[in-house]
Amino acid sequence: MATELRWALIVISALIIGGLLIHGLWSVRKKEDKNGRRQELSTANEDTKPKEPELSDMSFAAVEEEQHPSTVDTEQMDTQPQPAEQQNAESSTHSTQAAPEPQDFIILHIQMPEGLTMAGSKLLPSVLSLGFKYSEEGFFNRHLESSGNGPVLFRLVNMYNPGTFDIDNMEQFSTAGVSLFMTLPCEGDSMAAFNMLHGAAKKLSDEFGAQVLDSNREPLTVDTIRTYVEKVREFAA
Repeated sequence: MATELRWALIVISALIIGGLLIHGLWSVRKKEDKNGRRQELSTANEDTKPKEPELSDMSFAAVEEEQHPSTVDTEQMDTQPQPAEQQNAESSTHSTQAAPEPQDFIILHIQMPEGLTMAGSKLLPSVLSLGFKYSEEGFFNRHLESSGNGPVLFRLVNMYNPGTFDIDNMEQFSTAGVSLFMTLPCEGDSMAAFNMLHGAAKKLSDEFGAQVLDSNREPLTVDTIRTYVEKVREFAA
């Protein structure tokens, strides 16, 4: 009887110990599975979280241009405009299939005195009164007809980067200068187009108390106007 009881206790003890071992292994494995899932979730959250741009990826060109006008190589200015103006000039070549390929440019800048700016709320009606039409590209075109029909004769762009205007926020907009440019050869009467461009520059400068500058950002002189006229005539011939 005592022997049977001893064996029964041994069997019961073995079953209890085995159950504890199995339970311990199951608990450890369950804990590892939970930790693995947490790591996967944290990794997935990090992947979906928007990353802040690196310092090297950020561009401060627009901020710098608001403080200082973009500098231009005077030796190259006769053959190419500022970056913003050049992009706008190149886009004009795709406006119509019949538009001639630009070979040169006439550029006039209207620069405000230091410390002063043109308010967008005043600039917009002035530009529209000169027959300019706002384009999808973000600048103003002067077409052959003031209604907006016909080829583009010349354009008005922001003198500072990015070179465009936000038509929906002109009340909050201001700039220290604008630029007028036409491509050569010009569709239609190029001399008449230049006279219109020059007249628009003078009217804007008078209205805002600004100064008209040539392509080298020097005050516009009679000699420079004559040079421009000769250049227009060369392409019109």
